[in-house]
Amino acid sequence: MAKTTAVIKDLKPNGFVLIDDAPCRVERVDVSKSGKHGAAKARVEAIGLLDNKRRSIVKPADDTVEVPILEKKKAQVIAILGEKAQLMDLATFEVFELEIPEEKREKIKQGEEVDYFEIVGIRTLKELK
Repeated sequence: MAKTTAVIKDLKPNGFVLIDDAPCRVERVDVSKSGKHGAAKARVEAIGLLDNKRRSIVKPADDTVEVPILEKKKAQVIAILGEKAQLMDLATFEVFELEIPEEKREKIKQGEEVDYFEIVGIRTLKELK
C-alpha cells in the first residue's frame, strides 16, 4: 500500500487523505483557534474516491494523517467480458479484470491502451483527477 503522512492542518482542497482506510478527496479543511488550555482543532471534510461517500474527521491541528499515493498506469484491453474488462499491465505484463465504469463502457475497445489508477492496492478505471 503506497501511502505517506502529512500534518492535518497542511491538507489542501482537492488533495487526498485516508479516512477509515478509504481514499478520499479533501473538500474542506477548517482549523479552529486554540483555546486557553487546548490545542487548535482541524476538521477535514472529504468525499470517497471509490464510493463517493462523504466522510469527515476532527483531530488536533498538529496531528498527522495518512495520505494515499495515487499511481497512474497503462494497460492494454485483452477482452471485454460484459461489464468487466480483462487488462494486461504494460509494465509488468500482469493480467487482471476491472469493472468498466458506466461513462466509459462505449469508449473502451479490445486491443486499445487505457489508463488505470492504483490507490492503496485498489485498481480502478474510474477517473480520479
